[in-house]
Amino acid sequence: MGLFGRIFGGNKEAGDPPAFRQEVEQALNGLAAVTSAHDATWHLGKASWSLDQEVGNLVFTSQGIQAIAPAQIIGTYNTLDGTWLWAWDHPSVVPPLAQHAKKMFEYGQHLGYEKLTTRKLAIAEQEAWELTALAFKVCQANGAYRGPAGTARVFMTFGKVALSKI
Repeated sequence: MGLFGRIFGGNKEAGDPPAFRQEVEQALNGLAAVTSAHDATWHLGKASWSLDQEVGNLVFTSQGIQAIAPAQIIGTYNTLDGTWLWAWDHPSVVPPLAQHAKKMFEYGQHLGYEKLTTRKLAIAEQEAWELTALAFKVCQANGAYRGPAGTARVFMTFGKVALSKI
């Protein structure tokens, strides 16, 4: 299985509505394509990352290139207990960086997708990727990233990337 298969591939949640699964699959495919382009251009897969919530920028550094993009936090995944916490009601996320997550909540309310309107979910990390990919699609982001933070994983979408040599 390739890089994108390992990151974005395969786990189908049997209880999800078929329309939801179809949207997730489309989102995963779209995200895989743009992630490949980012990786080819500025080495996303090898980059170190930082996020300053006060500024709102996600900064990647790799191989003499710095990529800066406005960020949105979609949610966090706790690797210790296997839970996802949406950013729309996360005590550690500043409100300006939870706008895409709030849009997902509203989208979930409109379409009746319970996973998008339930604050905390017991899910596999793959499903956290699926939710983030869906946010990437619905919010028309330029990419998505999962940043490790101790035992947590911060799932984010990001906007237009500005590149510079460092």
